[in-house]
Amino acid sequence: MFGRRLYRTSSFRLTLLYAGLFSASALVLLVGIYWSTLFYMNGQLDAAVDSDVLELQQSFRTGGVPAIAALIKDRVDDMPGGPMFYLLENPQGAVLAGNLPALPRQSGRFDTQIPGRGQHSGGLRAHGTVLADGYYLLVAIGARHRNKMRGAIYRASGWSALVLVLAFGGGVLMSNALLRRVETISRTARQIMDGHLSQRIPARGTDDEFDHLAASLNAMLARSETTMRAMRQISNDIAHDLRTPLTRLRQRLELAGRKGTTAADLRAAINASIADTDAILGTFGALLRIAQIESRAVMAGFTTVDLSELLRTVVEVYQPMAEENRQDLSAEIACGLSTFGDPELLAQMFSNLLENALRHSPEHAIVRLNVAQESDGIRIDISDNGPGIPPEEHGNVFQRFYRLETSRTTPGNGLGLSLVRAIADLHDIPIRFDDNHPGLKVTVTVQPNAAPADQAVPRPE
Repeated sequence: MFGRRLYRTSSFRLTLLYAGLFSASALVLLVGIYWSTLFYMNGQLDAAVDSDVLELQQSFRTGGVPAIAALIKDRVDDMPGGPMFYLLENPQGAVLAGNLPALPRQSGRFDTQIPGRGQHSGGLRAHGTVLADGYYLLVAIGARHRNKMRGAIYRASGWSALVLVLAFGGGVLMSNALLRRVETISRTARQIMDGHLSQRIPARGTDDEFDHLAASLNAMLARSETTMRAMRQISNDIAHDLRTPLTRLRQRLELAGRKGTTAADLRAAINASIADTDAILGTFGALLRIAQIESRAVMAGFTTVDLSELLRTVVEVYQPMAEENRQDLSAEIACGLSTFGDPELLAQMFSNLLENALRHSPEHAIVRLNVAQESDGIRIDISDNGPGIPPEEHGNVFQRFYRLETSRTTPGNGLGLSLVRAIADLHDIPIRFDDNHPGLKVTVTVQPNAAPADQAVPRPE
């Protein structure tokens, strides 16, 4: 089963393809080298032999058999062990001169084998010719170097075949390793589909492309797991937070139906029910707004925003609320600050943060909004001297429906800071909570002119 899957892998097929191309290329190369080398060396050997043949033929024409026999004897005496070899036969086939035994007569250039001649056995390049009156002359030269070269090419061919086998084996091992890595990913995916959301793809620590892929997939899986858990938590929170107003709405309507005897009683019950219904619709509206922001469907509204003017407007809007609560709200905003984003969403984010500081601070509390240009961006600090948020709760307050007041007796649905987080993530804005000693300080860092002017998208009218 695993073997059949291995044969179907793309890496194995690529290995076969490259092995075939390598074999064909090596074969063409070796054949070309073989014939080129053989042609060159045979040409060198034939030139040496032909030179002797021409000289001996000239000697035969001028001096006859005695002259050619004497010349062959002189050359054999000078080179008794080669590399030149000679044979002169009479018409009857008897050897008249030379250092070769009688051989079957062949004319032209050819290779011959002579058993029993040591290193030259089977390694002669010869040229035979028939002289006048039936005499036969053969001149040969030892082809040891040519044969060595031929053997070297044969050995190279053998090594090429061995390399091909090794390449094929390496391809099989590589395909097997790749298949195991892919199978690990597939097995993890199947476990996750079976409901084991905490499963992750193991990394080998080699920092290769598979480790990078595993890291990316694990990050995606972690985010998906967080989203799934958040969805479950949201479902529970929605059921918990909406059950109270829906129950109160039903009881009020039921009570009005049973005991409401005057128009004033009925009108009061209707107004209270409308208020409860508005609160429920507000909760669903906030959830839909968060979902819309997280889907990044609102990025078409991004444009250059006058951040200084926007923050001044937010402070002016909440100044009456601060005065009503007998709180001191002040702002110090640098002029000429701008950024790139959705002005309505940015106003919503800063409004939620400022309202959160005012709502959760007691009477006579001091709330400050300071805005300044720094090296790392535009820094907006919203600080108060109220009860603050415990450090261990800083990460929890951004969760939907999460409220520090577990009794949930004060107004609110626990979605304000969730909306802040969604808007901040959309604009890549970091938010940090710090202890103000006493109270809470929220630091928001906005990038100035985060997009060039030619990339600004005009807001639809």
